[in-house]
Amino acid sequence: MSKFKKKGSNELPAISTASLPDIVFMLLFFFMAATTMREVTLKIIVRMPEASEVKKLEKKSLVSYIYVGKPNKQYEKKFGSEPRIQLNDALKDIPDIGQYIASEREKRDEADIPFMTTALKVDGDTKMGIITDIKQELRKSNALKINYSTRKLIR
Repeated sequence: MSKFKKKGSNELPAISTASLPDIVFMLLFFFMAATTMREVTLKIIVRMPEASEVKKLEKKSLVSYIYVGKPNKQYEKKFGSEPRIQLNDALKDIPDIGQYIASEREKRDEADIPFMTTALKVDGDTKMGIITDIKQELRKSNALKINYSTRKLIR
């Protein structure tokens, strides 16, 4: 008869954690590359009108946005229910548009200034009078390249 030897205890070997930092950094870089930061927190309600002929902007880095619409519920007591203008993160009035365009130009290279576009993101229920006033201020600031943002009409 043969003798059977018992091997030591049946424990599992320790898991190697040497590659763990590599995996963590790989995930970190993925999320840094895939995530976009929100530039502006909207304080107004903008339901853009629909259009059948829509064209995308080529260089979004050269676009300055002007939002027009009714304030959100949380800002309604302070600013009322009439359409307001939002420049970056603040609700402003029409005379402030010139200063906004000047500050946007200061952020850009001098060679890019002629290619700057001002995009108007306007709520569909907004009266045309405020849009006309905005366009007059843009003319005074020599910001003549204007884009109206819309949604594509779904048929």
